[in-house]
Amino acid sequence: MSFEGPSIHPETHLVHRIGWLRAAVLGANDGIVSVAAILVGVASSGVDHQAVLVSGLAGLVAGAMSMAAGEYVSVSSQSDTEQADLAREKHELEHNADLELEELAVIYERRGVDPQTARIVARQLTEHDALGAHARDELGITEVASANPIQAALTSALTFTIGAVLPLAAAWFVTGPLAVPVITGVTLVVLAILGALGAYTGGAPLWKGAARVLIWGALAMAVTAGVGALFGTVVG
Repeated sequence: MSFEGPSIHPETHLVHRIGWLRAAVLGANDGIVSVAAILVGVASSGVDHQAVLVSGLAGLVAGAMSMAAGEYVSVSSQSDTEQADLAREKHELEHNADLELEELAVIYERRGVDPQTARIVARQLTEHDALGAHARDELGITEVASANPIQAALTSALTFTIGAVLPLAAAWFVTGPLAVPVITGVTLVVLAILGALGAYTGGAPLWKGAARVLIWGALAMAVTAGVGALFGTVVG
């Protein structure tokens, strides 16, 4: 008679997407809002069409590079902190194994496990993978949440560029008095779609995701339009 172990029901959780989702939403939103705001602000100042396009293109290139660098540095700092904590934990396991075992057991007790079972679980997990157990249960470092600087940098730069191309395309095809309202309208529509998609991917209500990016996007364009109009009048 053959015996098969219990099968594991495969599950895909939304939290598994958090590493790339955060960088993707941030990059796309920043690309749309920042470049659209630049275009609206410059167009409101009354300069010619070519100047509007050049400013938008410059904003796209500078913004994509800035997003990549910023994400890489930020996430690298997080990764460095994780590695430092893991190195310290490894040292503690090598030199204070009994104290670390007790510490792990206490963590499980605080989560509701009775003391005897907590020590059994702590011992078994320590024998299986001591550093992994402490990384997960003491430090909160898991494979899902672990920092990936390259992934974050590339995702942010790519999504920033994709987002920025949309208002820039609107500015390319529309000139004159219609430029500002068309760029604004296209940007708000795209922001609403982006917010809804981000909310859907993350499992949140669609209206909430759309509303929060629309509010900030509209505010950014309104402020830059006012600045552009003001300085355009002063210079003129």
